[in-house]
Amino acid sequence: MNDDLKQNMADTLQAALERVVDERSFVDFLGVLGRDWKAEREIAARTTSFPHDGGALGWENDSIGTFLEAAVDWADASTDGLRFYQVPDNPWRRAADILFAGKIYE
Repeated sequence: MNDDLKQNMADTLQAALERVVDERSFVDFLGVLGRDWKAEREIAARTTSFPHDGGALGWENDSIGTFLEAAVDWADASTDGLRFYQVPDNPWRRAADILFAGKIYE
């Protein structure tokens, strides 16, 4: 996979996450997250991967069930914050953080 594409996708998703402050920006983030997942699926269809490899774009959870399960697990684990995560005051941003974590949390 092209490293520039991978970095561009990561930067785009991170920027969308950081912009979340209200319903509109949350919905925009969901669109970017969905496009990131779609790109991951397209890459996976063209490449060979091993059973326990993370996805090319960092998706650890490849079904809606495992994605939501990971998001819930991370939300529960981060309720009071984590070493490198401070719970935001804005509930829209917190919701976006939880969904973003569903992508990467195992």
